[in-house]
Amino acid sequence: MSYAIVGFGNIGKALAKAFARKGIEVSVATTRDPESFASDAAAIGPTIVPKKLAEAVKADIIFLAVRFDSHPDVAKALPTWQGKTIVDVTNAYGVPPEQLGGQPSSKFIAQAFSGGRLVKGFNHLVAAVLDQDPAVKGGRRVIFLASDDEGAAVQIGTLAENLGFAPIKLGGLSEGGLLVQARGNSWGRLIFKDLVKFD
Repeated sequence: MSYAIVGFGNIGKALAKAFARKGIEVSVATTRDPESFASDAAAIGPTIVPKKLAEAVKADIIFLAVRFDSHPDVAKALPTWQGKTIVDVTNAYGVPPEQLGGQPSSKFIAQAFSGGRLVKGFNHLVAAVLDQDPAVKGGRRVIFLASDDEGAAVQIGTLAENLGFAPIKLGGLSEGGLLVQARGNSWGRLIFKDLVKFD
C-alpha cells in the first residue's frame, strides 16, 4: 500500500509527522516544484518523500490536504481515480451551500475525483492538535471518518489505527459526514472536538 499527501501547509505537515512517527513512507506534493518544499519534508523525517503532483497521485491512498477551492486542480492530475482512495481533509468553510448544489462538500469533491473512493476524515482537528502525538494519557486521539463506501472507511480506519489514532466511523457522507463538515459559515457539531478514546 502506498500513501501520498497532496498539500503541504500546516495540515499536510501535521499528517506527514503522523506518518514519520511510525516510520511509514509517504509522498508529499503540491502544485509547486518539489525542490521548493524539500527542506521542510527532510526536517520532518527520512520517510517523507517530496514528489511532483503527477508522481504522488500514483499512490493507492491520497490525502487531499489542500484548500477546498484547490481540489479541482488536484482532480485534473489523473483522467480517472479508479482503484484509489481519497481522504478528504478539506473544509469548505465560507463556501455557500448553493455553490455545492446543496450537497455535503465531500459529495461535491467526490464528483471531481471520478472513479475514486472518498472518505471524509482527519479534518475535524486544528493543525496544532493534529500535529501532536495521538497517544494521550494512555488513550488515543479520535479521528472521525465518514464514507459512502464501507470498504474504503474500513481501509482508512485501519490506517488511522496504524498511525496511532482511534477511528470512529460516522456512517455515510450525507449523515455522519455532516457532523464534520462546514456548511456555509457554520461548522458541523464535531468539528474542533478533541476527544480521546480509552480502550
